[in-house]
Amino acid sequence: MSELKFDDQNFNQEVLSGGVALVDFYADWCGPCRMQGPIVEKLAEEYKDKDVKIGKLDVDNSPMTAQKYQVMSIPTIIIFKDGNPAETLVGVQDKNVLAQKLDSLMTA
Repeated sequence: MSELKFDDQNFNQEVLSGGVALVDFYADWCGPCRMQGPIVEKLAEEYKDKDVKIGKLDVDNSPMTAQKYQVMSIPTIIIFKDGNPAETLVGVQDKNVLAQKLDSLMTA
């Protein structure tokens, strides 16, 4: 697995320190999250040589971060650029859609 694990402790350092980061807010008990998980893992594998961080944050284990970004339903994917949310996507997302959004933010 090449996707990162984010939590309340490492979020600021890993995600907000700059660059582009994709965070999949999920929970183990969530059916749609289990569909989203492999898509995020595949994306992380494809982007492992690029300057982007791709990972997951368990909302049950890290409620402070989920609350801070007003994650009300899961899965929610937030793509950060230079420490700020640039794109928020709710529900299961297609890998190509996520790749397009990442590519456009990485070149912007």
